[in-house]
Amino acid sequence: AVRKGFLNVLRDSGADLFLLQETRAFPEDLDALTLSPDGYQAFFFPAAKAGYSGVGIYTRTHRVETEVVRGLGIDEFDREGRWLEVRIPAARLAVVTAYFPNSQREGMRLPYKIAFCRAALERLRLLEALGFGVVLAGDLNIAHQERDLANPKQNHSNPGFLPQERAWFDELAQAGFIDTFRLFEEGSGHYTWWSARPGVREKNIGWRIDYHVASRSLADRVKSSRIHSGILGSDHCPVSLDLAL
Repeated sequence: AVRKGFLNVLRDSGADLFLLQETRAFPEDLDALTLSPDGYQAFFFPAAKAGYSGVGIYTRTHRVETEVVRGLGIDEFDREGRWLEVRIPAARLAVVTAYFPNSQREGMRLPYKIAFCRAALERLRLLEALGFGVVLAGDLNIAHQERDLANPKQNHSNPGFLPQERAWFDELAQAGFIDTFRLFEEGSGHYTWWSARPGVREKNIGWRIDYHVASRSLADRVKSSRIHSGILGSDHCPVSLDLAL
């Protein structure tokens, strides 16, 4: 990603927090510039296995005091490096970068994924109980509704659009968490991931599986929630959230 211009994207974003998923690297594998770009400090939570999974957060060094929490405290999930929190006590805000498991073909990892989803929701509820407004960001590997993928009828039995996955997203919404993008855009055709098959991205045959999900208490502080499909470098594209503190 760095070779494809990631550090320029980070710099140009002006983001106070820049969240990464599927980093696939140990921090000691990264050069000094990637570990400490100008104006940022980096926190990573890699998987135990090399070249697999992992999440990270870049924070602006001069903005706010933060507390970093790595993992859910559950070994079967934490050894895959899927959850990293930045808590900002002064703003009573907790921001999570998460890389949800893929349930895989024929739902081979569906029980694992649903268990992770349930543990994630439990943590979100705990953070709210501690007095934080919460933003859950990242690759949830779930297209929630039919409008969130180009070909829903052909994908009802495929990973990422399975009834059990979508039902958990319903539960997330019922628990008071909002899909911030849908505060601004109700329509279809807005996607964040495309298959690597030739022509798929150009034809916009995609899925929306990357989100900023927020506590309902933060809704009136959400100023924008956008998909940046023009930024290349991955089979996903970045999504952004502008939140007033």
